[in-house]
Amino acid sequence: MGKRKHNTAERLKEARRDVCQARLRNVPSSPRKMRLVADMVRGVEVFKALGLLHFSTKHAAADIEKLLKSAIANWEQKNGRRAEAGELMVKTITVDCAPMLKRLRPAPQGRGYRIRKRSNHLTLVVDTI
Repeated sequence: MGKRKHNTAERLKEARRDVCQARLRNVPSSPRKMRLVADMVRGVEVFKALGLLHFSTKHAAADIEKLLKSAIANWEQKNGRRAEAGELMVKTITVDCAPMLKRLRPAPQGRGYRIRKRSNHLTLVVDTI
């Protein structure tokens, strides 16, 4: 590896030192419903976001809360210390479509209605403030 390429790789590694992510794949909930909850915690401090998710009435909030706890644990493992209040924030949270289960439901007069059971993938990135 050349010197310039090595220096660039070192700078990128240093920039990513404070950033950690977690992924949750194939969540059996529609992406539209999940995005409603994801928009609620995007850009918020992590312990405040955990409080918002814990007391939310949305079903998708439990999945995002689980993912956020995982991302915090990943950050603590990577940095070798405990996360303190006001130190981490939810930098980005993305909800992407996952493969759909397609089913047919019987309908009147010999027809069939298509049922699409949607699912999604979540990616959450935490960063220091």
